Amino acid sequence: MRASWYDRQGPAADVLRLGELPDPRPGPGEVRVRVSVSGVNPGDTKKRRGWLGSAMPYPRVVPHSDAAGVVDAVGEGVDARRTGQRVWVYGAQSYRPFGTAAQYTVVPAGKAVPLPDHVGDDLGACLGIPGITAHRAVFGDGPVDGRTVLVHGVLGGVGSLAARLARWGGARVLGTVRRGTDLDRVDPDVVHHTVALDEEDPAAAIRALAPGGVHRIVEVSLSANADLDNAVLANGAVIAAYATEADRTGIPFWPLLFGNVTLRLLGSDDFPEQARRQAARDLTAAAAAGVLTAGPVARYALHDLARAHERVDAGGGVRVLVDLPRP
Repeated sequence: MRASWYDRQGPAADVLRLGELPDPRPGPGEVRVRVSVSGVNPGDTKKRRGWLGSAMPYPRVVPHSDAAGVVDAVGEGVDARRTGQRVWVYGAQSYRPFGTAAQYTVVPAGKAVPLPDHVGDDLGACLGIPGITAHRAVFGDGPVDGRTVLVHGVLGGVGSLAARLARWGGARVLGTVRRGTDLDRVDPDVVHHTVALDEEDPAAAIRALAPGGVHRIVEVSLSANADLDNAVLANGAVIAAYATEADRTGIPFWPLLFGNVTLRLLGSDDFPEQARRQAARDLTAAAAAGVLTAGPVARYALHDLARAHERVDAGGGVRVLVDLPRP
């Protein structure tokens, strides 16, 4: 099969290789997926470059955890009728060496989730890391019906999905963007009101929209927003943070304590299995109902994988997808 891999960490252009690898075979309880589209996430590029001093977990890594494709072989104990089924894949390279930057990937059968016929591969390839993280951020502390949810970075991969899931769950959704020039990019049918963080007093603007405070915050930059979050929270609220800019992040401890605030930290590779299964069910249902979209997409061929990784690291709220050639 055609695949890309690295056997040492470093810059994408230096370490990513392209070539032929043996076709994998599914073991007991596994399925093999013929990959159509591979989704690239920041976590994939961080693993490749040795972020925070991480080492090579395996001698060779085929990157990426997310994909859409078709089951073309099953292992022992898996219903043979799954062969030919369209699926979206998550966790392919989570504690495993061989991900989805290849024509075939093998995953536990439960991580290949049936994809409704009318849902495109592009969206399917975006439902793994960003979708499950968004679901956990929104619903990890219970239903949001009738609640006010603030989504920071509402144009990002996780943020855009979180906003749509929160709206689907019955919440009043507020969002933030970095600059006022980004406001017209936010879908008003999803986000009730959006605040730009470069305005004079964004906390006051959010408080004016939610005088009683917000009940959930989906947080993309805890170190940058901790004081703002403290200023707009309702008593007993939840901050669900999946990223920060400072490795050692300070928080206004006593005000948050007196506000009975819960700080939930989200590491996508280590969510409880039950939470991942529930997220997969809900994401599939939301996608089938037309609630979710892939958003703006940047496409690359497998031989341009280094450029795809560089595009992810550049940021900008674009989902980066890699098209795999058919075998």
